[in-house]
Amino acid sequence: MFGNLGAMEIILIVLVVVLLFGAKKIPELAQGVGKGMKEFKKAIKDVEEDIKSSDTDSEKKDS
Repeated sequence: MFGNLGAMEIILIVLVVVLLFGAKKIPELAQGVGKGMKEFKKAIKDVEEDIKSSDTDSEKKDS
């Protein structure tokens, strides 16, 4: 997931995030990111279902 990032790079990124947002805002930020990812995955699932249902509809029309 992190590619070629080492431990020092990850620690540096975490420190920068703490400095920018403050320790109290990080849980709120993480919660927002989690909700956003959940909504994004749901949207992808809905689109996939729409594509599958349109495929089955077009197959029924062809036969």
